[in-house]
Amino acid sequence: MFGFEFLIAYVLLGILVGIAAGLLGIGGGGIIVPVLTTLFLAQGISSENVVHIALGTSMATIVVTSISSLRAHNKKKGVLWDVVKMMAPGVLIGTFLATFLASILSSLFLAIFFSIFMAYVSIQMFLNKKPKPSRTLFAPAIQFFSASVIGAISAMVSIGGGSLSVPYLLWQNVELKKAIGTSAAIGLPIAISGTLGYMINGWSHTNLDNLMLGYVSLPAFGIVAFFSFLTAPIGVKLVHILPVEIVKKVFACLLMILSIKMLLTFI
Repeated sequence: MFGFEFLIAYVLLGILVGIAAGLLGIGGGGIIVPVLTTLFLAQGISSENVVHIALGTSMATIVVTSISSLRAHNKKKGVLWDVVKMMAPGVLIGTFLATFLASILSSLFLAIFFSIFMAYVSIQMFLNKKPKPSRTLFAPAIQFFSASVIGAISAMVSIGGGSLSVPYLLWQNVELKKAIGTSAAIGLPIAISGTLGYMINGWSHTNLDNLMLGYVSLPAFGIVAFFSFLTAPIGVKLVHILPVEIVKKVFACLLMILSIKMLLTFI
């Protein structure tokens, strides 16, 4: 059941995700998945597949946010396209195959996996830890394998991969700004492959009356993506106004709280 209160909730979620994406350079999956899980349960969606639908819808939303982010970084020549070409096949395959694994796992297991991973991301963000650069760029074969792992984990928790690919690139002595820009470019194939995977694996749950395409809720995707796209520039402007390091710590705490709340829903 889709009421006016849910429309407002989707709008507010999109605004929050857009500002966070512009301010902190994240795709927003850490916010979208737990919030959508709560909203979908309130709408009467079965707990058996609710996390799958939240993950699939989040992936579809990240397609839009990653395109916006990629364009911005590319304009500033912040994308290492040679690295993207080496990693893109790996993330496409790893992400797509992982959606098949996610589809056979229970919502409880996915909630546990999501919460544990987000706890790791939150701690890293709160402490602002960065790996020490000690290597040069890896060979194409290693890039492919690493990208497959990044893609697979990204599909399981529905993120653009930035929390994994940025440290991975920094480890290879890539400059921070170029690591973030290259990560944004890698995030697009992750999001596209993940969205297709969740649509295909959830095809039996397609319900055009409820605007559900596989494991993707079209109303939630459309509203959240639209408002996040509109508000991302606001976040970019706030970078020059707000103390980003403090905001990052507050946001890390928010991610932790949302993940714990999502987990408690299934326990």
